[in-house]
Amino acid sequence: MPKPSSDTVASVLQRVDAGLEQSRDRLFDLLRIPSISAQPAHKADCLRAAEWSRDQLLGLGFRAELRPTPGHPVVVAHHDGPAGYAGPHVLFYGHYDVQPVDPVELWHSPPFEPTLVDGPRGKRFVARGAVDDKGQWMMFVEALRAWHDVGGGIPARITIVLEGEEEVGSVNLEPFLRANKDDLKADLGLISDTGMWDVHTPAITTRLRGMAYIELTLKAAKRDLHSGLYGGSALNPINALAKILGDLHDENGRIQLPGFYDKVRPITNAQRAQWDALGFDEAAFLGDIGLTAPSGERGYSALERLWARPTADVNGIWGGYTAAGSKTVIAAEASAKVSFRLVSDQDPQEVFAQFQQFVNDRLPAGAIVTFDLHSGAPGMEVNSDSAWVKAALDVLTDEYGKPAILMGSGGSIPVVTSLRNVLGIDTLLMGFGLDDDQIHSPNEKFEQTCFHHGIRSHARLLAKFAGA
Repeated sequence: MPKPSSDTVASVLQRVDAGLEQSRDRLFDLLRIPSISAQPAHKADCLRAAEWSRDQLLGLGFRAELRPTPGHPVVVAHHDGPAGYAGPHVLFYGHYDVQPVDPVELWHSPPFEPTLVDGPRGKRFVARGAVDDKGQWMMFVEALRAWHDVGGGIPARITIVLEGEEEVGSVNLEPFLRANKDDLKADLGLISDTGMWDVHTPAITTRLRGMAYIELTLKAAKRDLHSGLYGGSALNPINALAKILGDLHDENGRIQLPGFYDKVRPITNAQRAQWDALGFDEAAFLGDIGLTAPSGERGYSALERLWARPTADVNGIWGGYTAAGSKTVIAAEASAKVSFRLVSDQDPQEVFAQFQQFVNDRLPAGAIVTFDLHSGAPGMEVNSDSAWVKAALDVLTDEYGKPAILMGSGGSIPVVTSLRNVLGIDTLLMGFGLDDDQIHSPNEKFEQTCFHHGIRSHARLLAKFAGA
């Protein structure tokens, strides 16, 4: 297949521009589906989102179908590309499920009635899933649509996988990939579920932190107790659990699990110099969320702490009486959820074992504790010297008129590790979210300019693949 002409690429980009309103309307149709994977009441909505996604791809000439899993279905679609295509077979991944909307009273508009509102950067979309991840994977679909309509057809060999359980840990995805390994063979993974450096500066994400998410319950007496009758004699599991969790960090912010840092590699001097040159303003970063002082592990820059150092956070703690008024009770048990963000080479199972040892070493007499590892994924790094990273950097530089940067992310995308381990492919992470998009929070939003540039950038990237 000959490389697409500059006139063809220009026509595709013009179609993206002219069709932006229609692209937005299609995204809004998807955003209206409350596909909350964590809540069984929305099982039918998750199926509806999967069917909607499949139908969009069928309309673009893909062979698309829903494939069952023990949870929500996976959308799988294939397009062979043009005759004689010699570029990479690209596997694009996205997820159609979204986070719960609580606390719903903090939303300025109903979370599943997408709205177009004015912001300091122009128009923005407000809805659950606007940027995580419906808006981001729809950019790729809309780029495919522009090629389909005016570019002579889809210009590359594409496989698309859209799952419905990313927001609940993707527990069925890796088994699905293994069971469908032959059908999902590809040369390159492509994901748009990451961010930019800022609204004017595009980026490729080359490192992600992993995760070990653990729930534990500490039990003492066989029933709740009257604090006047038993206080001073009976063990209070809430007090005990709070004390144990209070020992997670030392005075310098270092995590106290035995062996926790054994596999944590420092970044290179070149990486440190590159990140320092970005001029990250931590005070402004924290000021936007109402904080005035940084926290975390001492002795490292802000970007090192956010991108290249592991963390431990108590995400929830409960027990006893928490309703209105008073009830003088010593609870029989207390529970907490704790997450560890991990860096490359740390093993979630090892960290789980380290945490169990940490807790058991501090467990008071008369208490028992149970643990549950809800999800685990290792951190990862992408080869920043790969041909596809370089191609994406060229594409983004052309689109934005300024160099794109290589950055890290403190978040986790477990599928990146699964694609490497199961299918043997690396992933290109080209996302268009911003730090203030309020992902997982009320009033999640996506800037229209990011959505627009994202479609155009993916359209350009498809041309790169076709000319490879």
